[in-house]
Amino acid sequence: MANATDSEVFDLTSASARTTFHIDIRTGVGRGPTELAAFDAALRDANIANFNLIYLSSVIPAASEIEVLEDVSRIRPPGEWGDRLYVVMAQQRTSTAGQVASAGIGWVQDEESGRGLFVEHEGREEWRVRQDIQLSLDAMVEGRTERFGPMMTRVQSARCSDGTPTCALVAAVYESQGWNRG
Repeated sequence: MANATDSEVFDLTSASARTTFHIDIRTGVGRGPTELAAFDAALRDANIANFNLIYLSSVIPAASEIEVLEDVSRIRPPGEWGDRLYVVMAQQRTSTAGQVASAGIGWVQDEESGRGLFVEHEGREEWRVRQDIQLSLDAMVEGRTERFGPMMTRVQSARCSDGTPTCALVAAVYESQGWNRG
């Protein structure tokens, strides 16, 4: 996969000039003896553990292609133990019996350029997370001139059945980057 540098300029009117940037959407659920351990288990479930996560704001670069991955058990992002992994992520943890942990990401993209926006929300009720995603994206789109396509969402929820700490997460994975070691 070719990556653009900050100095490269894309002519988005020509399909042959486009460099496609791949972003995948993954979900995970985890349980453990602490909420942090549950978060780590959710990262393992999403197959993005063992990276140093770098949280991004919510802007999707031009020429991006987003793919929702249903089964990530055998699909790990490229990279080595401890590499940086750039993500937009929502995660919710709970250790209260009967409580739900819900996390979600929503996005819109300009169909012509591939530019877009992500939003991430967490909460105790899946319907509220979905509503917050819709409200946030509606407001963000309204303040821009781009012609965005339909809203897409991915929400993951998990119930804490017996007080065992539980975590639900959704991550938009951009790319990994190693460390420069001279």
